[in-house]
Amino acid sequence: MEPKSPRRAERPAMDFSASPEYQLNPFPYYERMRETAPVYYDEQSGSWHVFRYDDVQRALSEYATFSSHMGGDDASGTGQLFSLSLIATDPPRHRQLRSLVTQAFTPKAVDALAPRIAGLTDELLEGIADRGSADLIKALAYPLPVIVISELMGIPAQDRERFKRWSDVIVSQTRAGSASEDHTAANMEMTEYFLALIDERRSRPGQDLISTLLAAEIDGQKLTVPELLGFCALLLVAGNETTTNLIGNAVLCLAENPGTMERLLREPALIPQTIEEVLRFRSPVQSMYRLTVAETTLGDEVIPAGAPIVAWIGSANRDERQFQRPAEFDVDRGHNRHLAFGHGIHFCLGAPLARLEARIVLEALLARLPGLSLEQGVHLERMDSTIVYGVKALLVSWQPA
Repeated sequence: MEPKSPRRAERPAMDFSASPEYQLNPFPYYERMRETAPVYYDEQSGSWHVFRYDDVQRALSEYATFSSHMGGDDASGTGQLFSLSLIATDPPRHRQLRSLVTQAFTPKAVDALAPRIAGLTDELLEGIADRGSADLIKALAYPLPVIVISELMGIPAQDRERFKRWSDVIVSQTRAGSASEDHTAANMEMTEYFLALIDERRSRPGQDLISTLLAAEIDGQKLTVPELLGFCALLLVAGNETTTNLIGNAVLCLAENPGTMERLLREPALIPQTIEEVLRFRSPVQSMYRLTVAETTLGDEVIPAGAPIVAWIGSANRDERQFQRPAEFDVDRGHNRHLAFGHGIHFCLGAPLARLEARIVLEALLARLPGLSLEQGVHLERMDSTIVYGVKALLVSWQPA
């Protein structure tokens, strides 16, 4: 019997030459792909794309078959920075590296940050509460996670704007596909900054995460400088971009579903469950990359060794085979086994922190911004990324006290 030829999609999985409406709402396309080509080969990119829940879960969790080590060959320098980080490392090195930072993100350690996060949230809301309207991304969802992760890493307050700018550059490269001169310059600037910070912490250690990593040892050996840089780059993006978009996506979901905010005010115990539904419905991370270690089969397709895999988390979380009424936002949804934070050994280390920040923010918004709603007639624009999902701005209004 002759081998089956790979199934081709009608167009590449994420075509950003398409309309802004498509960029903001790729979910009907995901649905079509789950039905017509759940595993397909894109000749243009040379990648295999996976859309159904079971296949995505398998690609994310079976590290012996689907490696996270993608290498670092891109000209921007970002690939090199990430190639030795947790996100791009397989066992046994992954276990060793992860063990170094696990203690900083345990539920107990994260819960200890709650008073500081609540205080920062109140400070940021104090600056806009009397206005009656604001861009919630700019006023709250962006600065809060940046401040929190900056303080954890020991980044001086005056450098936070640079910190965010570098994060934006890294995320935007996931759309551009190749680095521009601006991207390359920003990556070089970021690398030089972190190298200087590492040298400073080596001579004058503090209570921050970078100082902790410098002092840590694995089997009697300290982390290499490239590994430290990988941690910095990963924390830079994972520590603020995804939480910014979780907060923005949560407000967008609630505003689109009349009566939901009022219900959460009456039943605040539903807020954690609501956050899980936001993570499923509008996953801040829409896809992850893997590389096949050996020939394997996904769905009905035989995939060769060394093949790049794109696992579409945003599609898996809308799979009709896993979720009832997946296209509906339902705060009463139980047993929500979404893949928004990944699965298996690479499950997001910062998930407890992201959940905590989102819960504190939603509680504060409901209490302090009564009648919160989207500004009418405002066009929403997705941020520049094929991987990270969120809006560039979120103009909202409320009834000032």
